[in-house]
Amino acid sequence: MLAAVSPQTVLLWFAVGAVACNAATLWLLVRAGAPVAAVGRHAVPLAALATTAAVAGSLYLSEVAHFLPCRYCWFQRIAMYPLALVLVIAWITGDKGVRRYALPLSLVGLAFSVWHYLVQRFPSWESSGSCDIDNPCTLTLAWKFHFVSIPYMAGSVFALTTVMLLVGRRVRR
Repeated sequence: MLAAVSPQTVLLWFAVGAVACNAATLWLLVRAGAPVAAVGRHAVPLAALATTAAVAGSLYLSEVAHFLPCRYCWFQRIAMYPLALVLVIAWITGDKGVRRYALPLSLVGLAFSVWHYLVQRFPSWESSGSCDIDNPCTLTLAWKFHFVSIPYMAGSVFALTTVMLLVGRRVRR
């Protein structure tokens, strides 16, 4: 089904999802009280769904749209893939301690996403030669709404996951 839709259309929907993640993250950061408590009780399942969707999107981009992930994209995948798996397992098993090992993955992934986004915006920052000449980390395969790129999308999921895990922790106490 997705193979019949152009990659640029799919990227547009991914960008809308990233902006929705940003809105949810901001809402969770500025709101207090019962609505946040309700979200907090479901933080792990919601984070599991968000990260699993990000993994599916990542696989779509590489396996269906044939976008080659650069070095920094791989670092983000190295954080996102196990994060999704850990959160799904925690959701299924009811593991209350998942935040101890999910938060570091989410924060590391967020750091790589932010750095990658900045390298895309300011290519001169990438002078270490860590990226492939044929597949540079400065390459922007998606640029939706004049600010949303693929690292931005991943960073949006990492940020939302981090905030949901922190809100869930606060509610649990």
